[in-house]
Amino acid sequence: MTTKEFEISFKKLYLPLGMYALRLVDDADVAEDLEQDAFMKAWQYLESGGKIENFTSFMYRTLHNVCLSYLRDRREMLGVESIPDVGEEEIDTSFRDARIWKAIDDLPEKCREIFLMSKRDGLTNDEIAEELGISVKTVKNQMTKAFARLREALADGHKPFFLPFF
Repeated sequence: MTTKEFEISFKKLYLPLGMYALRLVDDADVAEDLEQDAFMKAWQYLESGGKIENFTSFMYRTLHNVCLSYLRDRREMLGVESIPDVGEEEIDTSFRDARIWKAIDDLPEKCREIFLMSKRDGLTNDEIAEELGISVKTVKNQMTKAFARLREALADGHKPFFLPFF
């Protein structure tokens, strides 16, 4: 694998792998650190002459092992046996989660802020309007705009399991 191929794979897998690690360790900062460790291990393996047939599978397996080691070191083994082995479903889920968060991140700033206040923070339209000093109608319009853009961005027919409002 060339440096350029590694870079392309890194960009393609960064967000999905981060979502996967986050589900395992339940801490965004730790997940990001562990993901970086996994990429470093892959790079070192390649630099030492190792060959990787399927880079995506290799990275998920490596990250899975890095996360398990982290949990083991933190003596958080309770429930480690409940962490599923890396399979197609986990990979698909992490790619889907990454697409959803990328779509949310691509919303216009004010629209994204209102959407997250509603769906992530659980605020009502009235509460959002009051906090932002805007009308309830503006909140509703921005939510409608957010839903439309997210549906369009995620139009491949998959409905996110944790975003039932689509």
